[in-house]
Amino acid sequence: MTIPVLTDPQKIQKTVVELQEVCKQFDALNFTLDESIAHVDAEIQNSPLTIYHLRKSREAQSA
Repeated sequence: MTIPVLTDPQKIQKTVVELQEVCKQFDALNFTLDESIAHVDAEIQNSPLTIYHLRKSREAQSA
């Protein structure tokens, strides 16, 4: 399979613009995922079950 060579400057510019847009979309997606992960992590840290397990772990370590 051969890779087509872009020689038309307008086509090159159009391709660059499209790739930049895709990069922006990935950046936005990564930001959304980071926010979601932080939210879930906070919920886990504040869950009664996590607090219970942390207390039990601390009690076992100090005994």
